Amino acid sequence: MSPARLIASFCGAGFAPRAPGTVGSLSALVVGLPLLAHGAWMALAIIICTVVGWRATDLVSHGEDHGWIVIDEVAGMWLAMFPLAPLPLSALRWADVLWLLLAFALFRLFDITKPGPVGWFDRRHDALGIMGDDIVAGLMAAAILTGIRFLA
Repeated sequence: MSPARLIASFCGAGFAPRAPGTVGSLSALVVGLPLLAHGAWMALAIIICTVVGWRATDLVSHGEDHGWIVIDEVAGMWLAMFPLAPLPLSALRWADVLWLLLAFALFRLFDITKPGPVGWFDRRHDALGIMGDDIVAGLMAAAILTGIRFLA
């Protein structure tokens, strides 16, 4: 497997036989948990994932959003989780788990339904579109999560 394909599939998570996007998002949640302890590490991971993911996607996609390409879900899911930072694993509470599940649910909702700008990026059929729709879905999920936390 080429390095670009390994990155684009998030170390093979995208090759799940069913629901690779959901598996990629869940994998991102699990891998992203330790990064949430420090907001700066999470921000850096999001930037690296986005840039490296875009390049890997550009190399392997050939203008098609293959189901196994899930690095875009990783970047989007990490963006959706970002408002929860800092969240140390050693102090994780049930309420924190519910916030993480809400971030996951909102991200998947926007990634699947493709409202507004998410759909615009999805229709591009290039690496920017493949990565962009999930980045925007993650930003939308993060904005709503932030709003709910502010009101709670």
